[in-house]
Amino acid sequence: MAGVTARRARKQRAFRWTVLIVLGVFFVLPLIAMVEFSTRDPSTWPALVDWPELSERYPALAEGITSSLSQAALTALLMLVLLVPTAVWVRLRLPQLRRVVEFLCLLPLTIPAIVLVVGLAPVYAWVTYFFGGSSLTLVFAYTVLVLPYAYRAIDAGLSAIDVKTLAEAARSLGAGWGTVMWRVVLPNIRSAVLSAAFLTVALVLGEFTIASLLNRTNLQVAINFLGKSSATMSVAVSLTALLLAFVLLLLLSLLGGRRKSTPTPFKEPAA
Repeated sequence: MAGVTARRARKQRAFRWTVLIVLGVFFVLPLIAMVEFSTRDPSTWPALVDWPELSERYPALAEGITSSLSQAALTALLMLVLLVPTAVWVRLRLPQLRRVVEFLCLLPLTIPAIVLVVGLAPVYAWVTYFFGGSSLTLVFAYTVLVLPYAYRAIDAGLSAIDVKTLAEAARSLGAGWGTVMWRVVLPNIRSAVLSAAFLTVALVLGEFTIASLLNRTNLQVAINFLGKSSATMSVAVSLTALLLAFVLLLLLSLLGGRRKSTPTPFKEPAA
């Protein structure tokens, strides 16, 4: 019986390793091909890390990088400002609306990007009228697009703590709602907030459909146009963006695996 169990365990280990190797080859080979292709022109990578030269040789790419970074930062900020207070307030005061808020936040996940653009196009006609045609106006669309991922991350963080007890304890010590949010709730869901921000940045840096169909500039749109004139630089930028997204998701995984040993203490406000 022991021999049969040992053979079964060996077969399972062999199967797992086989699957891991096949998947590893499937994912790594395209990256190796991208590295090989992008290094055919020796000036590609030096130009990519030299910002003045990149701005001079590829102004559209430099604009796309700047726009995407600005969009990612503003989208993460707007998402957190809207979503964190809403999620906390629903848990504290309006628990009966939790399912409704969850449904509304997860709804963009079920709608294809092309359908979202069809609905957003008339809205963006007014956005362009009031705010101009800047690429930063994509922040509004991207905030809607990242709601499902950000909501799940923040909701998981709030589920891991007793928000109501912490808030009531802080309020009994004389803290206002701003203090409760800033000094009690946020420190206890720091990992969830960072996870939501990292997911937002990764999604914004990789978004193409909405920006392209709304005629706005971002990194992926710039890469698409660059591929028609400089294929090696286009592949190098794509590889860099892919690696950046991988690093962000790796940091997300590490932060998600951390557990706080002790809760953040709350200090009674001075009289």
